[in-house]
Amino acid sequence: MRPQEISLLVTALANTIYEQYTPEETAVLGAIFNQLGDCLESLAALEALNSSAGCQGE
Repeated sequence: MRPQEISLLVTALANTIYEQYTPEETAVLGAIFNQLGDCLESLAALEALNSSAGCQGE
């Protein structure tokens, strides 16, 4: 998938959520997706660090 396609997908998803949910629900979903993104980024960074250090699944 090209970066432009991902951008369009995310924008379409955001617009759909905006249209379907209340402002309060939208804020909660935004916080959940932020937390998910932070967690995935942390896991990927730790995996990269462990791989470069020669660690195995610790």
